[in-house]
Amino acid sequence: MGSSDSLGGSCPVPLMRSEQVLAAHGGGGKLTADLLTRIFRPHFSNPLLDQEHDGAVFSAPASRLAFTADGYVVQPLFFPGGNIGTLAIHGTANDLAMCGARPMYFSACFVLEEGLSLQVLEQVVESMGQAARAIGVQIVAGDTKVVERSHGTGLHLAMSGIGAIEHSLAIEPSSVRGEDVVILSGDIGRHGIAVLAARQQLDFQGALPSDCAPLYAPVAALLEAGIEIHCLRDLTRGGLAAAIVEIAGKAGLAIEIDERLIPVAPAVRGACELLGLDPVHVACEGRFIVFVPPSNVEQALAVLHSQSVSADARVIGRVAAGSAGQTTRITPVGSRRMLDLPTGEQLPRIC
Repeated sequence: MGSSDSLGGSCPVPLMRSEQVLAAHGGGGKLTADLLTRIFRPHFSNPLLDQEHDGAVFSAPASRLAFTADGYVVQPLFFPGGNIGTLAIHGTANDLAMCGARPMYFSACFVLEEGLSLQVLEQVVESMGQAARAIGVQIVAGDTKVVERSHGTGLHLAMSGIGAIEHSLAIEPSSVRGEDVVILSGDIGRHGIAVLAARQQLDFQGALPSDCAPLYAPVAALLEAGIEIHCLRDLTRGGLAAAIVEIAGKAGLAIEIDERLIPVAPAVRGACELLGLDPVHVACEGRFIVFVPPSNVEQALAVLHSQSVSADARVIGRVAAGSAGQTTRITPVGSRRMLDLPTGEQLPRIC
């Protein structure tokens, strides 16, 4: 991370020390050094980053690797249970975990808006460093760009991540089989409602923090226990419904879920009823579903219950008879109806 392609290397912005905010013009080299020295390196330091080169050079940790990329534009930047920084680390790590990969090396590109408080920037960077260290990830490359005021929303993050696949399973929708059982790792909808409440300054009685959390630990525990994992999917944009619909379509199978078995916190359910939202469409950032054969269900549940982030795991559905790609939901009164993707963007910028 040394020159124009590395973190801070092309940031043409001076530091206005009296106001401690970013400005959009002038003074590039010294500001670059200031940001690197004062904010990024103290929180992201690791042997690969400390080489201060144009890229990170490392040996492949496994014969199979997973690679992912994602952008984070959540507003507000801070919300109950996390912020854009923890969300970026956990979200990137979770995408790799859903491939059955151990997250290892990340890059982070910061798009900063003129006027952003350096205190806010450092809070985000510090939380990213803490979240990365907690899951054994190194941020080894990155960049900063500054845009003029009103061209952004304070801070955006573009992340990439590499993970090691240390098993022989093909964990993907095409591996789902007839009669597979769907296990959900915990209650749904908390992240979307937490962000919406923070953005609109809504005071939902008994509101819960976001479920934003890293998910590799329960996935690793399932793998170590020898569970025959067919597919994994985290419940981000579009929530549980989007995950089920997308997997059913790709696998060419019918999937049925039972709403009566899906845990939803009372505060989340109340907020959804007030706002006209369906909990199965509300995003999570620390929940996932796993497809396993019936013979593995009890052992998989025991493993998941041993992990704090999935302690409330339960069976919520199964691959069922029906047309390819068909998705149905059993309602609280026992009737069946189609499970569809939400129309439009119900909760913009929740990630």
